[in-house]
Amino acid sequence: MTFRKATREDVPQIVLLFADDKLGKTREDLNTPISKSYLEAFKIIDADKNQELMVVEDETLSIIGTFQLTFIQYLNYRGGLRAQIESVQIRKDKRGMGLGKLMLQWAINRAKERNACLIQLTSDKQRPRAIHFYKNLGFVASHEGMKLHLK
Repeated sequence: MTFRKATREDVPQIVLLFADDKLGKTREDLNTPISKSYLEAFKIIDADKNQELMVVEDETLSIIGTFQLTFIQYLNYRGGLRAQIESVQIRKDKRGMGLGKLMLQWAINRAKERNACLIQLTSDKQRPRAIHFYKNLGFVASHEGMKLHLK
């Protein structure tokens, strides 16, 4: 298994991973060719040194997982750096095999390498198994998260 930064060529496969999900299939656009909005977003992410869009490949070089790690500079925590994990997704046929744990451990280690003072994530309340999974890795539901959808 290989962890690497995503490339522009990976974007269609990443979008397919997002859409192969109960919640994701209602949000993603699977039209061909891929929507320019995904490619424009990738270009911005790829150019930002504080963004790491990662893919995980198996031995056949097939993408079997993805996540985005964002580093956020804060004034609090004595000017500490915070890491945010988003868009964790594993291909359906690879779920339940320990890949999620490896992905999160990789992200935690990467945050430590960057001297982040904490790592955080959110999970939709409609995903109780994912929330349980994150708690088993040591994440604590210490705050009440809120979102306001603008579109």
